[in-house]
Amino acid sequence: MSRIEDLFKYRKQLEERYLKMTELYNDYKYVDECKSDVACYKAMKILEKINRVKYLENSLV
Repeated sequence: MSRIEDLFKYRKQLEERYLKMTELYNDYKYVDECKSDVACYKAMKILEKINRVKYLENSLV
């Protein structure tokens, strides 16, 4: 059970980082396009990790 709990914790952490990056993306959308693009790219990479973790969770449960 500890591995499943670890995956849940990791997913929650990733989701928090994803929300932070999407907020940064929206905040800088009209102010600084470069920072907005970087935040969007990081958010996409984090979303890929979230999807991988969700797949692992589904395969374990």
